[in-house]
Amino acid sequence: MAAPPLTDAERQQIRDLHAAGHGCNAIARQLGRDRATISKHAKDLDLTFDRAQTRVATQARVDDAKHKRALLADQLLDDALRLRGQLWEPCKVYNFGGRDNTYAEANLEQPDFAGQEKILRSLAVAVDKHARLIELDRDPEGLAAVDAWLRGITGL
Repeated sequence: MAAPPLTDAERQQIRDLHAAGHGCNAIARQLGRDRATISKHAKDLDLTFDRAQTRVATQARVDDAKHKRALLADQLLDDALRLRGQLWEPCKVYNFGGRDNTYAEANLEQPDFAGQEKILRSLAVAVDKHARLIELDRDPEGLAAVDAWLRGITGL
């Protein structure tokens, strides 16, 4: 069901809120209308919204995400080092189950070959993901493409 047309009072509210410095989203929330409706009618009323705040907020989110990826990459490298250490460390192996639902364990000087293989696979995944996260933020062309896309959608 389509929303009812804007009333004259709502149009005036759009003008007043715009003049008070409210953005399109804030006006839409306050009037209980869709953002696209507010945007369309603001354009009809020759009102424009300052996109500088959007650009700053978007850049802050990009910077925050880059920081989080750097932290995660660092943690993955730490995980890889811990996994590497497990290759030659004493370990406990166990088995639980069977018809009698029994539990058995043994201590080994180091993981058996199958255990070492699993550790190496996990180590390889951690190192690969670490490298991928580092590469994401090292790629200036990729960052430039994201910046161009953001500018395109915000009209800046």
